[in-house]
Amino acid sequence: MTGARNILVVAHALRDDTVAAALRVAEALAAAGARPVLAASDRAELDAVIARVPTTATLGVDVSVGELELAIVLGGDGTILRAAELVRGGTAPVLGINMGHVGFLAEIERDDMDDAVRRAISRDYGVEERMALAVRVEDASDTTIYETWALNEATVEKASRERMLEVVVAIDGRPLSTFGCDGMVVSTPTGSTAYNFSAGGPVIWPSVEAIAVVPLSAHALFAKPLVVGPEASVAIEVLERTNGTGILWCDGRRSHDLPPGARVVVHRSEEPVRLARLHPAAFTDRLVRKFRLPVTGWRGPADHIDPAGGAA
Repeated sequence: MTGARNILVVAHALRDDTVAAALRVAEALAAAGARPVLAASDRAELDAVIARVPTTATLGVDVSVGELELAIVLGGDGTILRAAELVRGGTAPVLGINMGHVGFLAEIERDDMDDAVRRAISRDYGVEERMALAVRVEDASDTTIYETWALNEATVEKASRERMLEVVVAIDGRPLSTFGCDGMVVSTPTGSTAYNFSAGGPVIWPSVEAIAVVPLSAHALFAKPLVVGPEASVAIEVLERTNGTGILWCDGRRSHDLPPGARVVVHRSEEPVRLARLHPAAFTDRLVRKFRLPVTGWRGPADHIDPAGGAA
């Protein structure tokens, strides 16, 4: 890569520790000859602090998405999802530094932030591609009225608490079942530890390319979680007889209203999300650490177990 090294810094601006961390990262990047870049919304919120770094650029004004080398994210999974949205359409991987609590997308914890920035500047990291979902909404006449994407999941939910959605689920263009429910979750392996997990869906290892389909509070005998192939097309139709409306949410960030007769079609996106990785680690260890799972009695090497009962 030639020319300026543009590195996006994404931070949760409403927390003092995150603001301070963003300043440290921006200063370290500038000192190394890289150009820190901020999204316009972050710049407005962090301006009082980041103004001390005169070389900071604004995404979409001074630097395009395609000119980004990397995104360094300070926050939890929600902030990382926002960063993935910001770099969509480019090739910059996302390096997450966890400033929250239970986070599966972050690569490291805040205590290792300085070393992570040093390695980012040295381009000492690998890149892991995660499957994303392409999502479109069709109206009752089969006309596409909305298109978006998701890294974690696309959910079809009822818009009114007292109402139930009547849906028909189809896989690869063939109807599977009709039932009433509170909604449906269509998840990637990355999202299997998010909404899918809370809804009773399976945890899917990131190396497994698959799509999970999980009903929410369904009134049907066959309304069980499904795991379909990565090339499958999943359709959820909100039946005309539904007494109310639904809403589509993607990663909890992008939404679209669903009138009766609407169809949501979800399939694998041609554009994956790229995550920067500093430490190759077994997903099992990540599960143990994040959920604090008990592993007492395991006869393997003790150096992989931390005092809290998780994996190191």
